[in-house]
Amino acid sequence: MNETFPATVLTAPAALDLAPGQAVLAAPAAAGLPGLHCDPAACALPVGTRLTPALAGAALVVEARLTVPGPEQAPAPALALRATAALTLAPGEHPCTAARPGLALAVVILSDKGAAGLREDKCAPIILERAGAALALAHARTWIIPDDPARLRALLTELCLTQGFDLVLTSGGTGVGPRDTTPEATLAVIDRRLPGFERAMTAASLAATPHGAISRAVAGTLGRALVVNMPGSPKAVAENLDPLLPTITHTLKKLQGDPEDCAQA
Repeated sequence: MNETFPATVLTAPAALDLAPGQAVLAAPAAAGLPGLHCDPAACALPVGTRLTPALAGAALVVEARLTVPGPEQAPAPALALRATAALTLAPGEHPCTAARPGLALAVVILSDKGAAGLREDKCAPIILERAGAALALAHARTWIIPDDPARLRALLTELCLTQGFDLVLTSGGTGVGPRDTTPEATLAVIDRRLPGFERAMTAASLAATPHGAISRAVAGTLGRALVVNMPGSPKAVAENLDPLLPTITHTLKKLQGDPEDCAQA
């Protein structure tokens, strides 16, 4: 799922040297902020987009879309960009191609102890490893938050509708404990539910243990993004994710407007 966007221009008010992985802010010149200047339309680019200046030999990846104080503290759009390699920009304008060579994945871990630093999360590495092997990923980030439904609702909305992630995989909070509220928070924000995804996860869990019947994991769509809940144990995460991976790319293509006929000859 490669996406190409209209070319844009980044302007460096002064010489800029970035080390690999170093971040820089880009905002319209009218905002009067330090860093790079960009066209206001560029601030709508989704996370994972690579802005590649001509002859630069490296790209700047959109890490996040931001709202920052502008003139007289009025809100101004901006981008957090991260260099893929050492990058030097001379003062002046730098025309850039803009493309996203794959999917943007957000992993959200629901864990009170994990968010407090009292427990090492072992689920996100499994999700990233399996998703990275099966999907063409342009960008991936992980969040660890408490089992707080209001916070999860806000984060899902931000990731899907503002930041432009294609796929959000959550882990944790799908059981019947007092703090297991991930399904309710997800149902409150998604547009459409995907029962087939949920049935596939349940079947995979039941094949491994009768306790798989306890999971209440929800899957659905929010804007152009796919949201899938998974349990909070490393073993259950692998069992639930594996049967879904072969259909995720096709699902996202259809969700995002692919007009091709689904029928195969």
